Amino acid sequence: MIEEFKEFEGIEWVWVDLDDTLWDFTANSRILLRAIYHERDMDRFFTSEDAWIDAYEDYNHFLWTEYAAQRVTRAFLMADRFRRPLACAGHPDADGEGAFLDRHYLERLGTMGALVPGARELLGRLRTRGYKIGVLSNGFAEVQRRKLCAAGIEDMVDMMVLSDDIGIQKPDRRLFDYAAERAGTSAVKCLMIGDNLSADIKGALGAGWRAIYFDRRATGRPAMPAGVRTVTDLGHIL
Repeated sequence: MIEEFKEFEGIEWVWVDLDDTLWDFTANSRILLRAIYHERDMDRFFTSEDAWIDAYEDYNHFLWTEYAAQRVTRAFLMADRFRRPLACAGHPDADGEGAFLDRHYLERLGTMGALVPGARELLGRLRTRGYKIGVLSNGFAEVQRRKLCAAGIEDMVDMMVLSDDIGIQKPDRRLFDYAAERAGTSAVKCLMIGDNLSADIKGALGAGWRAIYFDRRATGRPAMPAGVRTVTDLGHIL
């Protein structure tokens, strides 16, 4: 094996994050949010599609950070992520519209199938080389599993482990331990590929796994843990 790919030596299971590593969450979500902007006449409350998307994404990102730190509940996240941006924009029924949009958004999000460029090819190369492939993801089980089917890659994955399975999110090492146990393997035989430095990379390393950081937006983050390779293109992983 060539030196560039030495992190694969002895690996049996390659685990890949789902959102924005395989499945293009950003693109799929924004397509849907733009559709909602017009369908629900959001121009009454926001100056543009981008203003609406920014308001939602900023608050949703904050809530997911709080949820991962166990400072808010899943129920609060789902109830408030649309409600608060609408309330701040002056919607007269932010509670009702927010609840409707959360249900509507999740139902439609799971039907969208755009993948990150190179995702299907990466899975194919991993399969050809004989690795077992797992998806290890935070997120809601009822949506995450549907995403694989919508993208047509469910048959390319051997196992899917979700934070919803045990109520613990990455980077908590217990989720990584649970994934390895379910796969019938050990930490030293697991490699994680993901786009989140904290949840995916530091979480994997903390559990004794190896990791590759997918810096899709080429942020060039300097504080990379020792021994972790960074790629900006999935085609450069293997």
